[in-house]
Amino acid sequence: MRLLSFLLMLINPIVMQAQLTPGAHYADVNGLHLYYEIHGQGQPLVLLHGGGSTIETTYGRVLPDLAKDFLVIAVELQAHGHTKDIDRPLSFQQDADDVAELLRQLNVSRADFMGFSNGGTTCLQIAIRHPKLVRKLVLMSASYKLSGHIPGFFDGFDGVTVKDLPAPLAEGFLKANPDAAGLQAMFERDVARMKAYTDIPDTDIRNITAPALVINGNQDVITIDHALELSRTLQHGQLAILPGVHGAYIGEICTPVPDSQLPLLSVAMVKEFLGSR
Repeated sequence: MRLLSFLLMLINPIVMQAQLTPGAHYADVNGLHLYYEIHGQGQPLVLLHGGGSTIETTYGRVLPDLAKDFLVIAVELQAHGHTKDIDRPLSFQQDADDVAELLRQLNVSRADFMGFSNGGTTCLQIAIRHPKLVRKLVLMSASYKLSGHIPGFFDGFDGVTVKDLPAPLAEGFLKANPDAAGLQAMFERDVARMKAYTDIPDTDIRNITAPALVINGNQDVITIDHALELSRTLQHGQLAILPGVHGAYIGEICTPVPDSQLPLLSVAMVKEFLGSR
């Protein structure tokens, strides 16, 4: 009887993973009605979008290919897309805790994490605050220091309005949530978070033990020097610099070359790093 109980305990994570039903879902997480999607099957891979974005606007080009090899858990964080805002500030730390709680509810005890831009910074916070959850990290155009952004980047948040949000992002939000007030709330939350941006200490980055692939564009808003610094500060960091602007290498919706083949290269590289081929 004890042997049977032990065997059931061992296979339980596999059973629970199989119960992750493909499609769109909500979970009540830390006071938030959090939207997430399940695609594919295999090793869990959590996708975290960029600021002002949705699952589709960040990952629409590459998600179908990733789902061929992974159990993709794609999340829309507080105030973004289908996930409505609540009365609390937006922070990378809180986003990290929300994702960790979602995975706890889904009985996913360990996963790979892939984050773009602000989503990459959230991935760093997950690795810092919830290290046992993390198998490997893919950090795309991620920053952990103010100095990691191109000169004048933070000046762009002074005096802006929701009308300054790139049209593809505004349209993508309203496709997920046709509520102008929700769009305004997301914009204000993201601007406030960036204005309050503070460095993550080097010691916190050095303490991350999970292998990490750092990807950056050569014309990115995150500097190549910062991407190199991040890859070297991590205990087990690798670095790839790809041509193009912020997000071009995954076909993010604002990139100027929507038919680029770079996303295919990026997906192949991510699969190689995560060990799916």
